[in-house]
Amino acid sequence: MTVWPQAAQEPPAHVAPDAEYILPLRWAGDSGLAELSDYLRQLVDWIPVTVVDGSDAALFERHRATFPATVRHIRPDGQGIANGKVAGVMTGVRASGAEFLVIADDDVRYTREALAAVVHHLESADVVRPQNYFAPLPWHARWDTARTLLNRAWSADYPGTLGVRRSALLASGGYAGVLFENLELIRTIKAAGGTELTVPDLFVARRPPIARHFLRQRVRQAYDDFAQPPRLIAELALLPAAAGATFLPTGPRRAILLGLAAAAVMGAEIGRRRHNGTAVFPASAAWFAPLWALERAVCIWVALAFRLGGGIPYAGSRIRTAAHSEAELRRRHSGKLPHSGKARTTMNTVQA
Repeated sequence: MTVWPQAAQEPPAHVAPDAEYILPLRWAGDSGLAELSDYLRQLVDWIPVTVVDGSDAALFERHRATFPATVRHIRPDGQGIANGKVAGVMTGVRASGAEFLVIADDDVRYTREALAAVVHHLESADVVRPQNYFAPLPWHARWDTARTLLNRAWSADYPGTLGVRRSALLASGGYAGVLFENLELIRTIKAAGGTELTVPDLFVARRPPIARHFLRQRVRQAYDDFAQPPRLIAELALLPAAAGATFLPTGPRRAILLGLAAAAVMGAEIGRRRHNGTAVFPASAAWFAPLWALERAVCIWVALAFRLGGGIPYAGSRIRTAAHSEAELRRRHSGKLPHSGKARTTMNTVQA
């Protein structure tokens, strides 16, 4: 686990003089307002905070009255951007005067140590990708944690927070309002010549959604994989493979299905043990991997139907593009960052 060194004397109030925290927000209700406000009250002691709030007028005013007065609370100004989170992020980026930006969803909960570590890593990279984990862990969070563990076994997970150099993002021209917005941001900066640092043992907590919201997200998460063709092909093959096994005699059918389930558990356990993952991921989460694989085997075909129908429903419209390909982004952005020739490497760097 990445540990941020403690100073011998009392640390300064802020983790760095040139850092800022940007939180894009768009709520339809306020069930989590008190908890978020408590978090922001602690956060502003560590780093300047900007909340870019796309909630309706009544909720916006309630948020302004409840958030700490030291939080900058503004409206998004991204016109014509399909993904409201991207509009919020880019509004915050343009409004900020800091170079080191920590962008985080409203369910992310940093410690001061983790926040300082992300900002520290931005001194040697243009985008920093830490590792999220759910805390607390109701049943559906364990289920979704299985996805995280399989991602870690495959390569690396995509969290709901990133560290970004403001100059790199602005020089790249920002990023498109696609569905898988964090992947798009990473790919855009890398295509422009920037560097990514993945730190899979830098753990940042996030609050789990309610079970109803979790269930609503199943197909939308599957749709993200249209941005990752090898993974998409593998997932599309799951359901035909399982269906084909049902035509076999009982013995071979049982062996194949048990083998697929065991492979999912083993893969998740590999991801759990990599990069000190056992510090935050319980062993029980790996046992949910077969259920998650079954979910994805079905939902990826539903996502395909949405794709053929024009895109996935999102905030009253449809988004067709999960994320642009690396080749397409290189064509658009190559050479925009002047330091593209500099090598920035670390033991924990993982290619996206």
